[in-house]
Amino acid sequence: MKPRVYIDTSVVGGCFDEEFAAWSLKLFDEFRAGSKTAVVSDLTRRELEGAPKNVKDVLLSLPEGNIENVFLSDEAEQLASHYLTNGVVAEKHIADAQHIAIASVERVDVLVSWNFQQIVNLDRIHAFNAVNLILGYPMLEIRSPREVAYEKNV
Repeated sequence: MKPRVYIDTSVVGGCFDEEFAAWSLKLFDEFRAGSKTAVVSDLTRRELEGAPKNVKDVLLSLPEGNIENVFLSDEAEQLASHYLTNGVVAEKHIADAQHIAIASVERVDVLVSWNFQQIVNLDRIHAFNAVNLILGYPMLEIRSPREVAYEKNV
C-alpha cells in the first residue's frame, strides 16, 4: 500500500523556493508517478487561493487518482482547539494546528511541511502527539519533504 502523505501549503510553495525546490519537486514527482498519495485538505486549497498561478498549478499537475481530498471536519476543529488549550501553538497559529489535526483525524502516514518553527519542530511534534495520545488518536509522523522523498539524484 502506498504511503498517504499530507502536504501543507509550504510544500507546494517550496517548489519555487531555492532552498526547498529540489525536495518539494522530487516529492511531487513521486505523487505524479503514483508511488505516494498526496493528501490535500480544503485548508491547504484555501491557503493557496491567493498564490501565483504557477504555485496553484503544482496541485493541478497531479493525476486525480494520486490525490486524496480531505476536509477540516468538526472533529479536526475540536482536536485543533485542544492543541491550543494545551499550549502546543498560540491562537495566531491556528491554521498550523488545523493542518496537524486534519492529518491526525485522517490517520495519514506522514505530514510534510517546511514550517520548522510551528510544525516540523521536535518539541512541538512531541506536544502534538501527547495531545493525540491523550485523546485516543495515534501518533503522527511529521517530517520535512527531504525526509520523505526518495533520495535519488537530488
